[in-house]
Amino acid sequence: MIQPTVGFIVYGVHKDGLADPLGAPFVDEKIVAASKAALRQRGLHLVEYSLVIASKAEARAALAEMKKNDAVDAVVLFSGTWVWAAHLVAPVRDFAMSGKAVALWTHPGSQGWRPVGGLVMHGALLEVGIPHRFVYGEAGDPEALGRLVSWCRAAALRRRLNMATIGSFGGRGMGQTCGAADPSQWMRLFGVDIDTRDTTELIRRAQELPASALAALEPRLVKLFGEKPPAGLANERSQRLYLAIKGIVEKEGWEFYTIQSFPGLGDDYAATCFAQSMMLEDGVGTSTLGDFNTALSVYLLTQLSPERVYYGDLQHLDVKKSEIKIIGDGAVPPSLAGKLGPAGFAVHGIPTEGQAGGLAVKLICKVGEGVLARLGRVDGEFRLVLTRASIFEPPAAEVPGRLQECGIPFWPHGFVTAHCDMNALLENWTNEYACLGYGQELYPALQAFCEQTGIRPVAL
Repeated sequence: MIQPTVGFIVYGVHKDGLADPLGAPFVDEKIVAASKAALRQRGLHLVEYSLVIASKAEARAALAEMKKNDAVDAVVLFSGTWVWAAHLVAPVRDFAMSGKAVALWTHPGSQGWRPVGGLVMHGALLEVGIPHRFVYGEAGDPEALGRLVSWCRAAALRRRLNMATIGSFGGRGMGQTCGAADPSQWMRLFGVDIDTRDTTELIRRAQELPASALAALEPRLVKLFGEKPPAGLANERSQRLYLAIKGIVEKEGWEFYTIQSFPGLGDDYAATCFAQSMMLEDGVGTSTLGDFNTALSVYLLTQLSPERVYYGDLQHLDVKKSEIKIIGDGAVPPSLAGKLGPAGFAVHGIPTEGQAGGLAVKLICKVGEGVLARLGRVDGEFRLVLTRASIFEPPAAEVPGRLQECGIPFWPHGFVTAHCDMNALLENWTNEYACLGYGQELYPALQAFCEQTGIRPVAL
């Protein structure tokens, strides 16, 4: 999970211990300290600027330091007391032009005149057109702190994505239209380069792996699944394919990737189910069928979530109950197995979509709170459809019947209650894939990411 690094700068004219007419310092150091502590408790790494800034020279030095620090994703400008906005606005503008995010935080309270300093800066940045988030609230206010933290997490995510590379093994799978990518659009919006490789190198690398590489993988598989995979050519090829994908992704420096899966590899060598499951378990964003939009969605969720991410078909929707069954074609991170049983080995099992066969993973996703999300395009414009969701496990007695409903009971299942208007979800969803992320904090962070990148959010 990504950890934002945030510069923390206090500003205000009446500083350095200057007291108001009643003898209280304008800048309340206890409030400042409590605010810093609250951000750290929410997982932010702070780079503190020791000086309270007020003059143009002080502002220029402070913002320049944060701009030059490559680790800093955003800066939080904390209102210590009132300030002359003209002294700060040019350095803030220069900082924002670097692509890093700006947040203004004002702690309520009459003493110290903090709201005045906050609002005059908020108005100045609006007037000049400098993107920022204005937060008014105490360090102990979960809603206010959440708005600030989600903005910083989105800033870190956007910077992580900038200058990243997504790799593609093979071409479009199964005639996917709604997963194609425009390389120029991806570079313009996200700063992401698209690289491609034919699957011949993948197969060659898999075939050339020594037996010792498979032996080294075995202890990890036993830890994840409780046993080693059954012997057999198709199962061995599945493991080799995973190690080959992992090796090429690392060699090429791809932050995430997509793979054609079928037609191609699924007939010529092995189904990709197991390899995709293990790459998801490794925390690598990915997708099948050359679906770039799902790959990006999985990448965003993976960076934001403390758990691994599952993508699979929106296989069935019960509109009246707001329930969704997500069934992936054998691909799921094994660590998402719930109380109904550990992850297990299965088979791909669909010869018309890959005659070579191969390992798959079976499980029922564990209970939790999270989101369903997917980036897609409508008439060429990116949109992120997003809803909060609860993942549940059916009663044990009902599990066999629920698994058999789809006709492929040995593929992974996620049972989800969507907290939205189901008809609105159906109308706006842009693909058959659902991307499921665990964590209630994902929803506001993804909304903030949309705001920072200019993507239209469809928050249900």
